[in-house]
Amino acid sequence: MSPEAWAQIGVTVATAGAGVWAARSARRTPKQERRDDFLAVTEQQGKAIERLERRVELREAEAERQRERISAQDEAIGWLLGRLRQLGTYIRSTGLEPPPPEPMSDRARQYIHHIDA
Repeated sequence: MSPEAWAQIGVTVATAGAGVWAARSARRTPKQERRDDFLAVTEQQGKAIERLERRVELREAEAERQRERISAQDEAIGWLLGRLRQLGTYIRSTGLEPPPPEPMSDRARQYIHHIDA
């Protein structure tokens, strides 16, 4: 083989070696892959946490509205019970007897336990 052929082979081997080295250095390392996976998982968890926080806020607002409604209903029931007592007292003061109360359901008795029924 002539010296030019050997030179040609040497240049080809050097070029191939440089190409392999460049390809190897362009590859991502396992550490880089893990870091990117961690970032992706962290981002997904962040979005999931934000969704859960919004759901909790909605539930808290709904619970507050329900507490206000129950409080208003409790006040209305108290007013009605007071009015019934006043009417019973008025009927007795006229010398009559009020009609006997109808039986109360067990569900109602759970909430209206402070009346004479």
